[in-house]
Amino acid sequence: MTAQLACYDEDVPVAGTFRVELEGESGPVEVAIVRDEDGELHAISDICSHGAVSLSDGEVEGCSIECWLHGSRFDLRTGKPLGPPAVKPVPVYPVTVDGQRVLVDVDVPL
Repeated sequence: MTAQLACYDEDVPVAGTFRVELEGESGPVEVAIVRDEDGELHAISDICSHGAVSLSDGEVEGCSIECWLHGSRFDLRTGKPLGPPAVKPVPVYPVTVDGQRVLVDVDVPL
């Protein structure tokens, strides 16, 4: 599968998120499209590796997102946890902006 339309640029606020479900080779993939404080777009798994809750409900700070349930932070570029209680990273996906269209390839995690 290749990159697919996830949303439009205007759907994602600065320091905010937009939750989408995309179709991957193995079925549906829940993705948080996140715009960091510098305005850069990222695509990260919407499911926290620690608490199995939606990361798109968390707070964006700098280039990280915080899980609202237990406070784990994840780097938006790598998916690596920046502090406990999470110890496992979450997948991040390539993002391409084509005009106003935000495209994500969930079959090629970074």
